[in-house]
Amino acid sequence: MTDTFLYTSPDDERSRPLIEALTREYATRYGTYFGDEPGAEMRRYPAALFAPPEGNFVLLLRNGTAIAGGAFKRYDEHTAELKRIWTHEKARRQGLARRVVEELEAQALRQGYTRIFLTTGFRQPEAKGLYLTMGYTPRFDVTLDPEIYKILPFEKELVPKVVTLASRRQRAPAATSVA
Repeated sequence: MTDTFLYTSPDDERSRPLIEALTREYATRYGTYFGDEPGAEMRRYPAALFAPPEGNFVLLLRNGTAIAGGAFKRYDEHTAELKRIWTHEKARRQGLARRVVEELEAQALRQGYTRIFLTTGFRQPEAKGLYLTMGYTPRFDVTLDPEIYKILPFEKELVPKVVTLASRRQRAPAATSVA
């Protein structure tokens, strides 16, 4: 079993399972709750918003098949907004969404962003839990019923991971000399 990240576009044929499943999921969880027809959220943003240099779209492929994915787009000069975080229903509970979010955070840093913003819906408790455990700061009171907010915003400062020479030296085998 081989998992690989592939940066591509929502228009890529390999993205179809993600887009279709996420559309069904939103329609099932929310229907017309927000006043839109089911699936409207998935058509709200054109694919171009998720393209470099201001955005990106990634799939996690297992043996060539999309099992998870997500994207970000520009929110403001310093902030990327995560969108479309998804895991195939048969591949859930394996930490794949966490891997996708970590990959997107790293890519956002590489593209010059220093902050992430995202929203999730009140009927997605697993997403809320994921973001809380990944260090995202809720911009709402988590002690209240999330339905009063409808949309749950989160933010996180991105911090580059620094590898110091000392820590690299500790992992390197010691040199030996012959006298």
